[in-house]
Amino acid sequence: MEPRVKAGIWVQMAMRLSDISGRPAVVIRKGDPDAGGILCLLRGREGILVLSQVRDAEGRPAWLRAAGERPVDDAAADAYVERQVKRDPDLWVLEFEAPDLKPPFEAKLL
Repeated sequence: MEPRVKAGIWVQMAMRLSDISGRPAVVIRKGDPDAGGILCLLRGREGILVLSQVRDAEGRPAWLRAAGERPVDDAAADAYVERQVKRDPDLWVLEFEAPDLKPPFEAKLL
């Protein structure tokens, strides 16, 4: 099992990588800087892909297409985020401009 990186540090890394790649990004909601979960919204031409941070069977970091395989509209993404924040008040929410719906950071998608 890989060591866990604090959420606040991971967010800084993801925002920096997004900036380097020329893709605007914004922190929509700040969570717990040490142990908060992370949701990433990838805003593309076809809609928004919602990624939720998870661990794979071997304990390595991975991302789940939380709102389904296909991109969703703003209302569906907002509703999903709202439900998750009610369950986890320490949750971080980031939004990235991603016309190709690919994250600006290394991501194993499940």
